[in-house]
Amino acid sequence: MKQNFLKLNSSKTEAIIVGTPHQVRSSTITTITFSGQDIALSSTVTNLGVKMDAHLTFEAHIKQLCKNSFYHLRNIDKLRPTLTLSDAEKLVHALLIGIPNKRIQKLQNIQNSAARILMRVRKYDHITPILKSLHWLPVELRLEFKVSVLTHQCVHGTAPPYLKALLTPNTTLRTTRSSNSKLLRPPQDQAPYYGRPSLYWFKMP
Repeated sequence: MKQNFLKLNSSKTEAIIVGTPHQVRSSTITTITFSGQDIALSSTVTNLGVKMDAHLTFEAHIKQLCKNSFYHLRNIDKLRPTLTLSDAEKLVHALLIGIPNKRIQKLQNIQNSAARILMRVRKYDHITPILKSLHWLPVELRLEFKVSVLTHQCVHGTAPPYLKALLTPNTTLRTTRSSNSKLLRPPQDQAPYYGRPSLYWFKMP
């Protein structure tokens, strides 16, 4: 750190052990020594504005995101009668920034509320036609789309090397009709979410 003219601020430095629930429970580490200072472990840490937990579920981050988003949506709702549709849409897009399925619904609730405020419809009106009229993908499909785009870039050599290294081409000993299809094999020894690119890629026509 001294070589880079940096100094550790121990009061703002956080440390966390990331792993499976069993690995985290089995760990006997309570502090980490860095640059001569002991740093206690935390259950969640903030890295570049993202709250990360030991199991990378991002539950704490999503909870904070929902709290902040609904606060801003209430303010936009108060201003909505004085805004044009175009101006209101800009505010909503600035708010909504584009994760286990059970937590995606929390983010979907934010998107649904934003769409209702934008289009000035009632709380219990069916949301699907509203999202279609705005050309908004539901959150789960939006995530799938973004992962599919990154996977396409990895397969065709336009993605950074550190992303390409996460994917494994599906190779066979014999030549088959699918040998040139650029299929992917999900990793067997990593967390389930590493297999999502392969799954989404397989689903594409």
